[in-house]
Amino acid sequence: MSVVKSPLPEHDRKIVADALQGALVDLVDLSLVAKQVHWTVVGPRFRSVHLQLDEVVASARQHMDAVAERASALGISPDGRAETVAKTSGIDSVGHGWTKDGEAVRMLVAALGAVITRMRERIQSTGDPDPVTQDLLIGLTGDLEKHHWMFQAENA
Repeated sequence: MSVVKSPLPEHDRKIVADALQGALVDLVDLSLVAKQVHWTVVGPRFRSVHLQLDEVVASARQHMDAVAERASALGISPDGRAETVAKTSGIDSVGHGWTKDGEAVRMLVAALGAVITRMRERIQSTGDPDPVTQDLLIGLTGDLEKHHWMFQAENA
């Protein structure tokens, strides 16, 4: 049942739904991974990495809300439940315990890289069916790429 009716044809709606749902899951998991590492990071670069991780969390949360609201606007029920995120995220899990600052940076570079790769696939798939969603995905991918660059610069 859909309370909101989308103006998109059903075939296009399915493509866009898959892209938005995948983006939502990756953004939810990215925010959780970054926050977990934020809580456990230790080392000489603690403060800079700690603060940088919060920037990633804030960005991911902002974008996940925009993605979920775009889905809702198209009559697609967003699913950001823990169970769904755990089953479908493209990000590696974070280990238990303290995280050395250098490892924290490597983990975030890998997590951001995985999400960016998947976002770029979604950008490609949504171009024809829904340029509005594609534009949303382009903008958020640009932000993620900025974080990716900044974390890479931490280990240069």
